[in-house]
Amino acid sequence: MHELSLCENILQMIEQQAKDQKFTRVLTVCLEIGQLSCVEPEAISFCFNEVMSGSVANQAELKIVMLAGLAWCPTCYHHFEILQRYDECPNCGRYDVQIVKGEHMRISELEVI
Repeated sequence: MHELSLCENILQMIEQQAKDQKFTRVLTVCLEIGQLSCVEPEAISFCFNEVMSGSVANQAELKIVMLAGLAWCPTCYHHFEILQRYDECPNCGRYDVQIVKGEHMRISELEVI
C-alpha cells in the first residue's frame, strides 16, 4: 500500500510549511487526486489520521477532490475525458493518445491557525 508512504510525504510537506510559515495547527487538508494517478482515495483516507496523529495536523479534516483524466489525440487533435490509461480516442479509435491531466496528486489547500 503506497498510500501510507504518500501520507508520510504529505506530513513532511505540511511540517515544512508549518516551520516556514509559522503556523501551529492544521484544521483541513485538501487533496486533489487525479483519476489516473494510481492513488486510492479510500486508502489515503484510511492512512491519513494514523500518520497525522501527534503532529501539527493531528485530527485535521481530509477533503479529497477527484480530478478527471484528460487526454489529447495527436492524430485527430481531439481532447477527451479518459477513464483509464490506454483508452482509445473516441473520435478516431487510435490508442496513441497523450494524457494531459489526471496523473497527479497534490495538496491544493491547507486551512491552518
